[in-house]
Order: sequence, then C-alpha cells, then structure tokens
Amino acid sequence: MQASIPLLTSYARPALIVICGMLLFNLPTLIYKSQMFLRGVAYILLCNDKSWKKPDDPSLVVGPLLEDSSKIERKTVYFVRHGESTWNDTFNKGSHRSWFTFILGWYPGLIKAVLYELYLFLAGKLDSWFYDAPLSNLGIRQAEDLSKFLNEQQPPKEQSSFGDREKFHLSVLTAQPGSPPSKLVCSNLRRAISTVAAAFQDRLSRRPQEKILIIPVLQEISRNPDALSLTPAHAQIHASWMEKTSTVCDFQNIFTNQVDMSLHSGNKPIGTNGLKRMNLFCDFLFSPSVTEDYVIVGGHSLWFRSFFQTFLPYTTIHASQKKKIVNGGVVAFEFVKANTKYGPRYMIDPKSIDVVYGGFH
Repeated sequence: MQASIPLLTSYARPALIVICGMLLFNLPTLIYKSQMFLRGVAYILLCNDKSWKKPDDPSLVVGPLLEDSSKIERKTVYFVRHGESTWNDTFNKGSHRSWFTFILGWYPGLIKAVLYELYLFLAGKLDSWFYDAPLSNLGIRQAEDLSKFLNEQQPPKEQSSFGDREKFHLSVLTAQPGSPPSKLVCSNLRRAISTVAAAFQDRLSRRPQEKILIIPVLQEISRNPDALSLTPAHAQIHASWMEKTSTVCDFQNIFTNQVDMSLHSGNKPIGTNGLKRMNLFCDFLFSPSVTEDYVIVGGHSLWFRSFFQTFLPYTTIHASQKKKIVNGGVVAFEFVKANTKYGPRYMIDPKSIDVVYGGFH
C-alpha cells in the first residue's frame, strides 16, 4: 500500500499539469462557462419564472367579438415541440422506457453525464450536457421522424387518411407551391433550434433564402440549467458534439446560413416570468415584423402548455392544458387578437386546435 502512494503521486503531478494547461489554454471559454454556472445557481435560487397572477379569462373580452371581423385579427400558429434532450435523457423517464429501466440506469447515466460535462469543460468546448441541453440521440431521431412525416405526406396522396384541413396544414408546414406564406420562428435554446432545422430541412433546402428567426421570449419556463441559453447574445449557434457527427442533416450549415440570431439578446432576465414572455410573444406575433398569417413556432413543453392554459377560454377543457405536446409533436390552432379600448387582448379559438403530428402525453 505504501509503495503505491509514490506511484499515484507520480501520475497525479503530470495529470494536474495537463489539466492546468488545458484550463489556461481555454481560459475565455472557462470564464464564460463559470459565469453560466453562477447564473444557473442564481436562477435556481432567485427566479420566479413559473410564478404569476392568473390573468382574466380571455373569452370575457375576446369571445363576444369573434364574429366581428372588423375588431379582430387572426393568425394560424403551429407549435413544434423539440425532440428529447440530454437533460431529459438523464433526469426524465420519458415515454420510451419503463420506470424500472429508468431507475436502473439513472446512476450510471448521471455519472456518464457528469464525466462528459467535465470533458467538455476541460476541453474548452462551448457545449454542455446540462446547460442549454442539446438534442440527445433519441431527440435527433424524433426530429428526423417529423421530417420524414412531413415529406412523406406531401404532396398529399389521394389515399391519405387526412382530411382537407390536415392536408392544408401540411402544405403550409412544407411551404408547398400555392400555400400561403408562413414564417419559421424558434426559441433561443439549442434543442428547439436543432429540431426545427432537422424537421424542416427539406423546406429550408428548397428555400435557401429562408431563415429561422430566433425569438428569446420563447425561452422555456423553468429555473433549471437546461433552460438557460449557452449561446452569447447575437452570436451564431454551434452544433453540439452529437449533431456534428449526425447524418440526419448538416446542422452547422443550417445554423450558419439559415438561422437569424439578430433578436437573440441573451438569456431571460431573472426578474421576468413566463407570462411576461408569452404576452411579449403575442405582441410580436401581430406586429409589423410578422407579415405572414401562418407562423411555425419551435419551442418547449412547459411554455406551450402554459400558453394553452392562459389563452384558451377557462371554460374549455382540452388535453393541451394538462398534458405536454410529445417530443417532436406539432399542434395547430388559430390565435385571435381583439382590439379593445383596454388595448389588445388575445385568445386561442378552442374550435381550431388540430393535432398535426404526435399529440399530447
């Protein structure tokens, strides 16, 4: 035992020198990720992202005006939930495995995640397993499945089980000739951007001038580190270590050439909350910046569920208010703005909700 101590010491010293050298060589990234760690701690301790006073029932003001086209505006919105992330893979059971499998693999999975996070830190990679968690391998496959669904369903086949309404949704999502103009927007978190990039890769390849517009107010409603953006303000997003080797699509090429980060002002402030960001999104949706009547939104489960809970009439009972859109799922609805003497008021038309792909769980 005593003889082994000098042996361990002889290995420890060069290892320590190598680690110190790596940290010094990657000092800017080290400082940035240390700041991210401190920000994450601050969010866990101080943020109230899920806390707000329940607003009035939107149907009280908007409902009576639905038939008066002179007082309302309508837009069709498509919520696209991101695929499973590395955070989900580590901490959530998911629908793809049993509780027994999840519990049995939890500790080994956590150890793997921590060790990989340490490697990314020492290697100076602006990447993370936990912060702004990217798509897992399963999440990449889910985005690919959505891409296949969209492209196999268009142009619509006569044998398709879809009705005219569903076929119309698909034509908008895939930007088919003759379909009305639509806009791609997305949260500033990597897993959402990657999902939109992979799922709509064919649309983007046919329309090289089209860009996915990043909107920070779509950032997930959560205090967890995975809901913090790793990408600096206005900087270009980088593909994660898994996306760099993926054959699903050329993630980095799409990020570099077809993602607009001009509105990405950084992370959500600690003093904000989900309701404030949802209201800002509503204002943006009907602003002159969005001329299209059809908007495809890449985002997150809690943000989407909170949106349904807030803007559906309170007398409405719908799965969207209690359940999450499945990973890679797509749900469409008409969103209404009423111009009142109290200012703009917003509501989801409860009769307009369509599950295009996946549904709720």
